[in-house]
Amino acid sequence: MNDPLPYDALYLSPHFDDAVLSCGGQLAARARRGERILVYTVAAGAPKQPLSPLAAALHAEWQAPPDTAARRAEDQTACALLGVTARYGPTPDSLYRTQPGTDQPLYPTLKSLYGPPQADDEALPKWTDELRALPPAREYVAPLGIGGHVDHRLTRQAAERAFNGALRYYEDYPYCAKCLALAGVRWRPWRWRKEVIPLRPEDIVARCHATAAYASQVAMIYGDTARMEAHIRRYVDRVGGERVWHKTGN
Repeated sequence: MNDPLPYDALYLSPHFDDAVLSCGGQLAARARRGERILVYTVAAGAPKQPLSPLAAALHAEWQAPPDTAARRAEDQTACALLGVTARYGPTPDSLYRTQPGTDQPLYPTLKSLYGPPQADDEALPKWTDELRALPPAREYVAPLGIGGHVDHRLTRQAAERAFNGALRYYEDYPYCAKCLALAGVRWRPWRWRKEVIPLRPEDIVARCHATAAYASQVAMIYGDTARMEAHIRRYVDRVGGERVWHKTGN
């Protein structure tokens, strides 16, 4: 963890794919300019075995073994394609986290994964400490938390605690493509300023290629790679590239 120079930017990814799915174009562009970029996935720890019924069902849908090795390998491939560094935290995804001292899942249903954090969930203080211990960066970029997934919410909260609010926020994709998806996470709206990052054609291609590396997720989210690429291009065309947000007040 002893880097000779700070990173130009640290992007926080709740799960193995979130930063790349949301920011793949800007990551590719920054790496091409010679910037040193770190993507840190906070919920990357190995799950307890056996998996909960929900986790087992999702792994079956992903056609992935009952661990995180396949998804980590996908993320490493995607980050290598974009030219950015990938690092991983020890805490498991909320899909795998259990109540302290038991094997009972903290989030046993899909609905609970998109609800409020459970009182027994220890991720927030752990992640806050982990982020403070990362190598320094000139810029910190966290998810807005669009879509309401508990790990996206907790990643944002941990980043705000660790970096004292000195953040830019990316739009969680594909959740942000839904109508009015931004409304609930930018309250109050007049205290936010958007920045549109234009993308070159090669940046969009790089984002699509990196997204395709997540084979376990592409079929579930998009159906196939052709639909994935069409979906990304429509969104990029609509917003004029990729958007990040800055808080201008509390």
